[in-house]
Amino acid sequence: MATSHNQTEFTGVDSTHQQGDFRFALVALTSLFFMWGFLTCLNDILIPYLKNMFELNYAQAMLVQFCFFGAYFIVSIPAGSLVGKIGYQKGIITGLVIACIGCLLFYPSASYGSYNMFLFAFFVLASGITILQVSANPYVSVLGPAETASSRLTLTQAFNSLGTTVAPFFGSWLILSTVEHDEKITEVGEVIGQLSVQQQASAVQTPYLILAGALFVLALIFMLLKLPLLGKKVISTQKDPGGSAWKYPHLVLGAVGIFVYVGAEVGIGSFLISFLTQDDIGGLSESQAAHYIAYYFGGAMVGRFIGAGVMQKIQAGKVLAFNALCACVLIVAAMFSAGTVAMWALLLVGLCNSIMFPTIFSLALQDLKQHTSQGSGILCLAIVGGAVLPLLQGFLADSLGIQLAFIVPLLCYGFIGYYGLVGCHAARPTANVKQQG
Repeated sequence: MATSHNQTEFTGVDSTHQQGDFRFALVALTSLFFMWGFLTCLNDILIPYLKNMFELNYAQAMLVQFCFFGAYFIVSIPAGSLVGKIGYQKGIITGLVIACIGCLLFYPSASYGSYNMFLFAFFVLASGITILQVSANPYVSVLGPAETASSRLTLTQAFNSLGTTVAPFFGSWLILSTVEHDEKITEVGEVIGQLSVQQQASAVQTPYLILAGALFVLALIFMLLKLPLLGKKVISTQKDPGGSAWKYPHLVLGAVGIFVYVGAEVGIGSFLISFLTQDDIGGLSESQAAHYIAYYFGGAMVGRFIGAGVMQKIQAGKVLAFNALCACVLIVAAMFSAGTVAMWALLLVGLCNSIMFPTIFSLALQDLKQHTSQGSGILCLAIVGGAVLPLLQGFLADSLGIQLAFIVPLLCYGFIGYYGLVGCHAARPTANVKQQG
């Protein structure tokens, strides 16, 4: 049993065998980060595909992200309570099973050719991923020294980026390629008009059946693994002046940081294909543009491997602020230039994104002690930014054009820079400040 001041967060693990279990547990957890990165990035392939199929405008197409990331808003707090009762490992298994069900729902959605059913499938899939996030992110944070939590979470998040880098090729090959019967036809829209909605929708059935099978196998594996028994909340006899995770200003500001970061990342990713297919930017076909999404998320993967090492020596907050400033410069270039400059400026924002989510997440969870599970739920709640801000960006794109709509992520990165320099250092409740030293 852990010491009394930590007993609400760590149960069933003794210090004599933690180190070996930590390494094994971290290796096992990387598979989860890869999988939910893969699933999330497939949305960016499906958005233009469904937009053409159902003849949607930009705002209507962004309902995919609204339903997907809206699940974080609805499910995160209950997920935090659930994980507090059953622990991180069982929370992971639960999340995998629900995500599996979400993938299976794509089959009837495609059979009926219903956009509303697709949206519901996205919601269920995201509900499972939300429980995974609430379980796995704090799990990684507590599997080792607190001072290297940002570096550790950044490293595992690199495998999340590996999933987002591979997904565009998978999606382009299995989904977009199914509507290109003639290799000489480069515009997906030219072929889509010739097919029925049901024929077009069926292209997503095989990929998501494969993913459902993979999630089910992962759930079985995590049922059999012997991992450190962490995350299960027990009643503490000590009074905590913090009372609730909401009483910690650095957590609340961190939640805002997660909100704007996810909104910015998802907004850019969702508009990449539409942006790159514009004649004055890249002039690419949709299937060609889909491959460039890999550069956007691949940059995040490379940056996370680099960032994991950099943050061993440089304060995480300073690295976060530097990346946010670079992202602002690149977005301004994408907004007010054209051709190759605008195209690559936007793609390079992915490199700046690299360390942002894991760094904000780990900085916000510092010093929460027994409120870590609740804090994780709050931070995952903030991922709803991926539902709200891309929708706002969609309305702006319909009225002002795609380029000017990037004012939304520009403002988001401005706040992230503030959090890295100032917000993450907000005062903690007195009792926890004493334990920090």
